[in-house]
Amino acid sequence: FFGCYRVLLDSEKYVTKRQSLKLLGELLLRVDRHNFVVMTKYISNPENLKLMMNMLRDKSPNIQFEAFHVFKVFVANPIKTPPILDILLKNKEKLVEFLMHFHADRTEDEQFNDEKTYLIKQIKELQPASATAATPSATNQMDQTPAS
Repeated sequence: FFGCYRVLLDSEKYVTKRQSLKLLGELLLRVDRHNFVVMTKYISNPENLKLMMNMLRDKSPNIQFEAFHVFKVFVANPIKTPPILDILLKNKEKLVEFLMHFHADRTEDEQFNDEKTYLIKQIKELQPASATAATPSATNQMDQTPAS
């Protein structure tokens, strides 16, 4: 499904690209168990994150704005896959700087500004996965001494 949908997002036609992006954002942000699997699958793919990061810089402010709504799902996800976390960490400073100036003219859009502030905070607080978190914890085993 996402492979076919990517064709729509890559379209040269403005309306196709914008409406596809808007629908994707609505699907990912819709909170119900039916969409949870779809959302989780989409935000686990690093290629999708890269696409959204590039779309944040699209020449169209409307495409940028719709991409922001999809991008925020990647950042807000508390259980990021290692490749997603890696991309966000590698681009941490650039993302913070970019978002600080992103759509600065939307001063009246309180929800957008709150979300943007939240994303900046989340990105600033990103930390690499610790070595202990990446490896399974050692299991406690009881000493087994032979009975006499």
